[in-house]
Amino acid sequence: MKWNLRWAAAKRDIWRPVDLQAAFAKVGFTPSLSKVAALWGGTPVTVRLEDLDKICAALGCTVADLMEAEPVAAAGGQEEQERAVGGEAGPVRPVPRRDGPRRLRPPN
Repeated sequence: MKWNLRWAAAKRDIWRPVDLQAAFAKVGFTPSLSKVAALWGGTPVTVRLEDLDKICAALGCTVADLMEAEPVAAAGGQEEQERAVGGEAGPVRPVPRRDGPRRLRPPN
């Protein structure tokens, strides 16, 4: 996901974390300045839905304005193929390998 908090804030003429904290305070959202700076400076690992709702209210935007989906690169530099949930793209369960001797007894 791409985090677009700075872009959404810039549309409201907010350019610093301190100004963003003041906008948050107007809607009753009072995070610490360090938390606001962390949201401002990079993509957060987690954001509570309640906090996300208050951020959107403070900036007059939607969640889609704050977060943008990006394609995920698969191993080997190839892009992962997208499919619908429940779509047939391969086996659902792992398939056992049959390329070597099978262990018949557990190790000692």
